[in-house]
Amino acid sequence: MTDPATPARRWPLIPTLLVAAAVAVMIALGVWQLQRKGEKEALIALYERNGAMASSVAYPELPPIPDALLFRKSSVVCLEPVRWDPRSGTDRRGRTGIRMIADCRTGAEGPGVLVDVGIADDFTPPAWKGGVVAGTIVPGPDQPGLIEHLTGRAVPARAMLVADQPAPGLRASAVPSGADVPNNHLAYAVQWFLFAAMAVAIYVLALRRRLQR
Repeated sequence: MTDPATPARRWPLIPTLLVAAAVAVMIALGVWQLQRKGEKEALIALYERNGAMASSVAYPELPPIPDALLFRKSSVVCLEPVRWDPRSGTDRRGRTGIRMIADCRTGAEGPGVLVDVGIADDFTPPAWKGGVVAGTIVPGPDQPGLIEHLTGRAVPARAMLVADQPAPGLRASAVPSGADVPNNHLAYAVQWFLFAAMAVAIYVLALRRRLQR
């Protein structure tokens, strides 16, 4: 006579619960990515509207940068560049070079401002000594990464002004726009859903083999 408790003993309860919990987490992450996709689309639309505005706004010296100010026109007075931060970049014709970012002093005290004054052919800082700079507000080059966001250690990044007119001897830097902001959340959502489906399929196959034995 078959022991009625035998099927229950053969069914791996704890592994099943663990797999079900993992699949639920993957599905939740996929749904979250779909929500983030909609939020990012609305943010990109805001950035594109900002870039189409011709009016100038006050430069946000202190982070965090309000989304309503990114990609807007603004101007600052750089009393003098106190530090140069060369980065790779492209000019407005698509040619690569070294983007010259000046950390400028704007007064006796304060955080100063970051100004992209143009593209150079090497790492030699330009002879530019400062002045009035008009341009476009963009996110600064040192943005916090995903790990910093997840661990709560993210420090708000400073804004940067991409100069409309480059410093003497430099080429005008390409100006980012809202269209350049990545929106990969749909791909991430699909990946999480696929991971969940694969986990279920692998576990079902393993369970069938176990029960057949």
